[in-house]
Amino acid sequence: MTATTAAPSTTKLELPPLKLGRLTIDVPVVLAPMAGITNRAFRRLCREYGGGLYVAEMVTSRALVERNEMSMRIISHDADEDVRSVQLYGVDPKTVGAAVRLLVEEDRADHIDLNFGCPVPKVTRRGGGSALPWKTELFTAIVQTAAREAARGDVPLTIKMRKGIDDDHLTFIEAGRIARDAGVAAVALHGRTASQYYSGQADWNAIAELRNALPDIPVLGNGDIWSAEDAVAMVEQTGVDGVVIGRGCQGRPWLFGDLQAAFEGSGRRFRPGLKEVADSFYRHAQLLVEYFEDEGKALRDIRKHVAWYFKGYQVGGELRASLATVPDLATLRALLAELDAGAPYPGPDAEGPRGRAGSPKRTTLPDGWLDSRELSAAHRAMISAAELDVSGG
Repeated sequence: MTATTAAPSTTKLELPPLKLGRLTIDVPVVLAPMAGITNRAFRRLCREYGGGLYVAEMVTSRALVERNEMSMRIISHDADEDVRSVQLYGVDPKTVGAAVRLLVEEDRADHIDLNFGCPVPKVTRRGGGSALPWKTELFTAIVQTAAREAARGDVPLTIKMRKGIDDDHLTFIEAGRIARDAGVAAVALHGRTASQYYSGQADWNAIAELRNALPDIPVLGNGDIWSAEDAVAMVEQTGVDGVVIGRGCQGRPWLFGDLQAAFEGSGRRFRPGLKEVADSFYRHAQLLVEYFEDEGKALRDIRKHVAWYFKGYQVGGELRASLATVPDLATLRALLAELDAGAPYPGPDAEGPRGRAGSPKRTTLPDGWLDSRELSAAHRAMISAAELDVSGG
């Protein structure tokens, strides 16, 4: 992949390594766990460009405890992944605790993150993800239980969360303090509420507010980081100890090379031409075949990456459509050979937001969820089965 060296930049920045318990992350950049995206194949691509902490896609605690085949695949890591990082989702303290215990006792993770940021309806309708911190007692119980189990193996535990459910139901400061007091190693904040989904602008001021409220543990910022310059700007504006990259790296695993360069004070940036993008796309597909051990499944999975990889590049609509229905590696290789191998990096058109931001919407919640910060009897009964809705992964 071609890297160009830019002129000296005013946005150079050096951050100290990120300390997470016994772990030292030299480049304070975290790949956000993204369902269906940050599997072993994609993590390898990202790791080859830069340093950081690369978190596997979210796995449901109940499915992990039940040793669901797909969940066990999700928590698998390459032999050369220095830090095996796993993110858990759950709404029941006992189940989350059992999942952490499994990871620790079977030596399957060096770092564990808890998901309190997911805004999708199938998660929030059962009180999970970004809906859960509203229930203070439940949130506290989950974090304390997970932290206790993780500590048995000296495995650092972190949490990732949003500002709250909506602007009238913010939870991030209180949740951050509860997590700190429970002994978590760091807290990451996505500067949006659940109701914003991915729309509008991330609130970096809220991230700065949390940084100031938790001076004694690392705070990481997430939201609207599309380039190395964005990451530098977030650090300068908020004072965070590191950044979390989600949608910005979709179709751009080389972003981690840009981020490492920026934090090391280098103006080097990756500016791939169309052939280089096509080569990365094909390699991604090959790695997915290895990961799934099923060529057909792997090629169905790579289809969602087409728009992200080729954003801004001159690829005809008919060819894009063919890439989005590609059945096997041989067909993919033939289709990619039709691209203009000499087409250069297109500039800003290839940068910026990836995927659909959606629009603000009322968060789907259990009936009566916002009536109280405490769990009702009905809600207590509900959470015991809540994870079943998403137990595939």
